[in-house]
Amino acid sequence: MEQANASSGIAVGDECKMKFLELKAKRNYRFIVFKIEETSYQVVVEKLGQPNEKYDDLVACLPPNECRYAVFDLDFTTNENCQKSKIVFIAWAPDSSRVRSKMVYASSKDRFRKELDGVQVELQATDLSEMSYDIVKERAIS
Repeated sequence: MEQANASSGIAVGDECKMKFLELKAKRNYRFIVFKIEETSYQVVVEKLGQPNEKYDDLVACLPPNECRYAVFDLDFTTNENCQKSKIVFIAWAPDSSRVRSKMVYASSKDRFRKELDGVQVELQATDLSEMSYDIVKERAIS
């Protein structure tokens, strides 16, 4: 069931929720990139990262001039040498993207993020330096 977001009019496609659950429960994917279709105002799955893909593969999928949402299943080792996994939500809004696009993504982010039950870390980035692997891992550990 798709519901439009009252503040921005954006709907979240069922596939978004289904693929996220597969990432979370079954670990079928390493990451998912989502985009808002500007014609239908619906959040859709743009790319699914295979389990063997890395964080750099996700970063390479993000367009330099367009906004996206992404989730990444981060495996890391804590300072106490424990293996952990956390799901990271990334709101990608590069400075070079269109103002209207940034506004639509910003106004829809919180509601979309709530649809993804199980996200443990959230990050907003306007350029790649703000979402380096080290920054993401540091956020996950803290």
